[in-house]
Amino acid sequence: MASGNEGGAMRYRELILAGVMLASPAAANPVLMISIDGLRARDVIDAPARGLKIPHLTAMMKTGSYAEGVRDMLPSVTYPNHTTLITGVAPALHGIADNLAFDPQQKNMEGWYWYSSDIKVPTLWDAVKAKGGLVANYGWPVSVGASAIGDNIPEYWRTYQPDDVKLLRALSSPGLVARIEKLSGVTLKATNGDTAAADEARSKFVAALIAADHPAFTTVHLASLDETQHEKGPGTPEARANLESLDTSVGELVAAARKAEPDLVVALVSDHGFAPVHNDVNLMTAFIAAGLATLDPKTGKIGAWQAEPWYAGGSSIIMLAHPDDAALHSKVAALLKKLAADPKNGIAGVMDKAEIARAGGTKLASFWVDYALGFEAGKKLTGPLIGPPANLGTHGYFPAHAEMRSSFLISGPGIAAGKSLGEIDMRDIAPTLAKIMNVSLPSATGKPLI
Repeated sequence: MASGNEGGAMRYRELILAGVMLASPAAANPVLMISIDGLRARDVIDAPARGLKIPHLTAMMKTGSYAEGVRDMLPSVTYPNHTTLITGVAPALHGIADNLAFDPQQKNMEGWYWYSSDIKVPTLWDAVKAKGGLVANYGWPVSVGASAIGDNIPEYWRTYQPDDVKLLRALSSPGLVARIEKLSGVTLKATNGDTAAADEARSKFVAALIAADHPAFTTVHLASLDETQHEKGPGTPEARANLESLDTSVGELVAAARKAEPDLVVALVSDHGFAPVHNDVNLMTAFIAAGLATLDPKTGKIGAWQAEPWYAGGSSIIMLAHPDDAALHSKVAALLKKLAADPKNGIAGVMDKAEIARAGGTKLASFWVDYALGFEAGKKLTGPLIGPPANLGTHGYFPAHAEMRSSFLISGPGIAAGKSLGEIDMRDIAPTLAKIMNVSLPSATGKPLI
């Protein structure tokens, strides 16, 4: 007798077969979507010229189709863009505004947008489940509590201590972790983290899951390259070594997945590019100096506030406590104009609310500050405006910067070999995968690429 998961996969194939026989719709294939966080498009396309040994990724360009670059969303950070990848809409519509939830008085201990309940539109996960297919996931952002995912190990952390592994096990689909640990010989602890070794273990874990349950759609997030590029900078020896290690892990995962599912389509994506950093812009210090916020002398945190920057890496979302207060709006606008007028402050541009709406950024923002490449948002509340960097590399800049272009490679049955798709919009990826899986995602604003 088939297990519940095997039965779900079988029912999906039976539904597809019935559809082919009765209505002759487009064929459907299972899809594995692998995200390499922070993978710059040109690192793959120009790998030989850059001396990068990533044979599995470059082979995908020959056996499948690829984008010259992916124009990501505002802001070019992990959680909003990963949500666009599974919805086909911009953050203004899907509701995931940033990585960190807005927390003006620092009460939430830097909580992130972990919970799928914050997504306001249907996802590919929902579409596949609605068609009767099993969905599997390891570590995709904004996946905690996603009811459409039958095999779910979400992305979540709090303290980076051993108890985080217990927490992750508790948040995962009941019984899934223990079952796949036994089948793969890999522990959940080994897969948890943002190192190349953790991503290697995670890839083996996911390979075993696909072989056991044959999901119609699998998402997996590999995070170590992003962490290395933040710590060491993009294009550094450490980043290159990390990417080469990931190439091996991805190659082994794809080979194992295709052995289990010969008709599998593999989509390799990333969420943003990267740029080196040499200075932080501690914008909050200017807001405090202008009387727009005050520090609580007991806690050292923000007390009362009228306006505050919301951290987004290479940019800052400017939030007003009372967005309809014309005097407050004018005061903040004047401060930002003054700061931007001095090139030493590292501000490349400022969007107003109308410009933000056209760019698809969150409706919560009143202004949005873009930093010049080499500068990033700082988090200090006291001291000078310009200070040493917390990171040697970052992202989050406005999507217009070519350095923020992310990656898209796709290969498998029905995918043209060696075809350049040119530069694409990130919103086109979800409808493309929906078409391949023969599921409906009508809320997507992008269009299929194939």
